[in-house]
Amino acid sequence: MNIGILYSRIRKDEKLLLSELRERDHDVTKIDVRKQQFSLDEAPPDFEGVDVVVDRCLATSRSVYATRFIESYDIPVVNHPDTAEVCADKAKNSLALVEGAVPTPETTVAFTKDAALEAIEDFGYPCVIKPVVGSWGRLMAKIDNRNAAEAILEHKETLGHYEHKVFYVQEYVEKGGEDIRVLATDGEPVAAMVRSSDHWITNAAKGAETDAFGLDDEALDLVERASDAVGGGLLGIDLMGTEDGYTVHEVNHNVEFKALNDATDVDVPATVVDWLETKVEQEVTA
Repeated sequence: MNIGILYSRIRKDEKLLLSELRERDHDVTKIDVRKQQFSLDEAPPDFEGVDVVVDRCLATSRSVYATRFIESYDIPVVNHPDTAEVCADKAKNSLALVEGAVPTPETTVAFTKDAALEAIEDFGYPCVIKPVVGSWGRLMAKIDNRNAAEAILEHKETLGHYEHKVFYVQEYVEKGGEDIRVLATDGEPVAAMVRSSDHWITNAAKGAETDAFGLDDEALDLVERASDAVGGGLLGIDLMGTEDGYTVHEVNHNVEFKALNDATDVDVPATVVDWLETKVEQEVTA
């Protein structure tokens, strides 16, 4: 099997994946997305002979567009561009979860500062504002009062990029200083960890402590349903525990797994490669 790894930087996650693939004697084609030119009718030469492409691009824009071109060349790609497009945008992500009957925090989207301020006041304080595109907890803010709301909205309004004019306002969920990250392949959990922090943002990238987490039946059901809601694939599904059960606040299409691999006894890259081998076999026999 020839696996194309589409990347912009080789991080520990990609090294783990590459090592596992090579240990199984698979051919690996590393494809630096920064050096590619995608035409409308023919795949770039670097893609010749690959059986499947695994998207590991850091930048969301590159991920969304590159996977769309690769799919148009009839080359299997993980994740599918439809999934990437939904997961890359928090508003689309929230809509997909609701349409899939997956519990998710109350959310309002507005397009002007005044409308966003009204939405914030309706939620009450604290509430949360997030960029519609972004990762690692960047540019998220917990808003504790009207003065903070007015300042943050003014800053976003003047940042320039059109995405900052989409005000994504969400209820603040009291999660006890922790949330749960689940890595799943087509809805089947690979491993899960709890991320704990004194800060309200509990991303591992922000320094949260991590530990293995056992999923109960409710969480297992939500992971499967959340995966189905966005189109399946290799996904990071984030849950928060509340008094009323779990809520899924986000599904990530280009998920990092090094922290998960360290926090659990699961050989994460081996399990991911098992799944990739099955995906390619299904494509060949389809």
